[in-house]
Amino acid sequence: MDELDRNILGLLGADARMSVATLARRLKVARSTIQARLERLETSGIIAGYTLKLGESAKQGRLRASVLLSIEPRAQAGVLQRLKSISEVEKVFTTSGRFDLLMQIACANTQVLDQVLDQIGQMTGVKSSESLIHLSTRIDRAV
Repeated sequence: MDELDRNILGLLGADARMSVATLARRLKVARSTIQARLERLETSGIIAGYTLKLGESAKQGRLRASVLLSIEPRAQAGVLQRLKSISEVEKVFTTSGRFDLLMQIACANTQVLDQVLDQIGQMTGVKSSESLIHLSTRIDRAV
């Protein structure tokens, strides 16, 4: 990846709907150059897809929480398989430190969150959990 590739990714990160012609104009290169670069970035897996990013008004009414899980040794595969079946679980990350997994959960309300946390806590292999409810987003640079 060179500077042009990084500039393309930066512009698309801000607006994934930007046309090839607009990208070419802003970056002062030929349209065919942008098209070739996009195809290479897609083929190599650097660009995995194009999506939309919801604004805060669309996220209203969704309660978000981060949940830290400690799990039994060698239980991770089974726990992850069961977490996949819970629609409120948006993301799961492996971590270093005293917790094994970090999850991002989104629920309609506190009652649903409570049910989801109970469901996770009862899973075979889960030793303990700690939940952090998201109050407001102060910085969001995620692409």
